[in-house]
Amino acid sequence: MTSDEHTRSRPVVTPSAQTLPRRLREALGTFALFSDPVERANLLLSYADRFREVPPSVASRPFPRSHQVPQCESEAYVWAVVQPDGTLKLHFAVENPAGVSARALAAILDETLSGEPPEVIEAVPPEIVEQIFRQHLSMGKGLGLMSMVQAVRVLARRARAAAVTTVTKNPR
Repeated sequence: MTSDEHTRSRPVVTPSAQTLPRRLREALGTFALFSDPVERANLLLSYADRFREVPPSVASRPFPRSHQVPQCESEAYVWAVVQPDGTLKLHFAVENPAGVSARALAAILDETLSGEPPEVIEAVPPEIVEQIFRQHLSMGKGLGLMSMVQAVRVLARRARAAAVTTVTKNPR
């Protein structure tokens, strides 16, 4: 079996619909409608065009390495800002001008996960990358994009832990 045949025959892992936030489920449902690679690429490009870089009020260059996504070829960075209602607002930077896939995923994650509580974001599995991009990614790019999702999950876990610590230190 060639590596191309192996890639095509590999099943896509589908997270349970009940565990995903509504807006993410809807976005994944939209991607599922596009089996044609050209149409799917156009959908991804439309997301990449909607990408908005992290505002200077959150972070400015040079970005701290502590926010850099490991294994991401596009030099992506991620931040999660706790909102007054306890939900998170996600922000991203993608330093590589050719990082269209990273910008598309950043826009998808921002549009579908910002406004969700940390525990909901923490439960999003990195395998959603496979549903969005299918197997049209190199191994390196796929690992980098899955690392973006994992970085968001880690920030959500930290935000949740910080909220629990704050409540514990300041009981009402």
